[in-house]
Amino acid sequence: MKDEMREAPQLLIVDDEAASRDLLVRALGSSDYTCHPSQSALEAQKIIHQQVPSLVLMDFKMPDIDGLEMLKRIRGDSDPAIAQVPVIMMTGHGENEVLSLEAGADDFVTKPISISVLKARIETQLRMSFMRSQLQKQTEEAEFRRRDLERDLDAARLTQQSLIPQTPPSIRGWEVATCYRPVMQIGGDIYGWLLLKDGRYLFWVADAAGHGTAAALVTTLAKLLFHHASVENGTPRAIMQAVNNDFRDIFGGRSFMTAMAVALDVDSGQASVCGAGHPPLLVTRFGHGTEAIPSSAPPLGLAEQNVQETTVNLARGDAFALYTDGLFQGERLAQARATPAQLAGTVNPFATDAQSLLSQLLNQTRQKTDAAEADDDVAVIVVRRET
Repeated sequence: MKDEMREAPQLLIVDDEAASRDLLVRALGSSDYTCHPSQSALEAQKIIHQQVPSLVLMDFKMPDIDGLEMLKRIRGDSDPAIAQVPVIMMTGHGENEVLSLEAGADDFVTKPISISVLKARIETQLRMSFMRSQLQKQTEEAEFRRRDLERDLDAARLTQQSLIPQTPPSIRGWEVATCYRPVMQIGGDIYGWLLLKDGRYLFWVADAAGHGTAAALVTTLAKLLFHHASVENGTPRAIMQAVNNDFRDIFGGRSFMTAMAVALDVDSGQASVCGAGHPPLLVTRFGHGTEAIPSSAPPLGLAEQNVQETTVNLARGDAFALYTDGLFQGERLAQARATPAQLAGTVNPFATDAQSLLSQLLNQTRQKTDAAEADDDVAVIVVRRET
């Protein structure tokens, strides 16, 4: 104990009887304690405010201000170091022991005092005080790390938000509605759109494995890879395969993500669709229902792929929805987890705009508005051809 504290504990001995006080100073001073005697509570109060002792040994019965009143003042002090200093009361009557403990004493010794018992109790209180101080230090360090982590997460959130389009593209004859809800400040879902060399719009969505910072870093990489691949490739199939190859080169098969991409010819309404391990694309035919187009390849980053494209023709009023699997993991949907087929059945084919379709998807799956209570990240893009 003494080695851990590195210096002799400072004991303040408060007793109005000189003989008793001197005896305690001699007995405890020979045990590697530094003793500071005080003949009254008022004097002790001044000493404590000048330098907080390691422990206070105080007589219960003293003139003017007794030990009980002094103890209450110590415990009520505005300085936490003073208010929490260990106090052992010296009492001569059993009822005083109870009063001392009720007032906040850490322990008591009964007169006539056994020095060996007193030393044992002093050591116990010093050890407990040391442990409390260590715990307080660890708590403060943990709080500092928590605040530091919060700052890092806020910075990461702002960075990720800058990567996720905040405003849907304005395309003549088409409506676009989006939703992004991370479980934490940052998430593992991301979406975007690009204008390809042949004039088509590429809408894409990706979902990195896991949650939190690691998944968010992968989404940052995903955006870079999709943008880079779109510069050199003109079809969803070629873009998806290029992203897969780059992802495998970087992670060596140790990480993966799912993705779905749709290349839309805004003039004809023809769309080329390809997915890699991702939930099916939902295509809503105005007035006729919704169909699901599944992925044709495994997730990106695991193996070489031969991604296949599916062609879809969108008439006026038709729409498609790209989304991540968090959309059908809402807790309130039912006892069992929803499937994409069930999700398709919830869409009203007579919806009059993209935002209405998006709202239906979110409401039917009962995703909570508080993202902190959701089960998984949610990202959705709904693209609808105007009537």
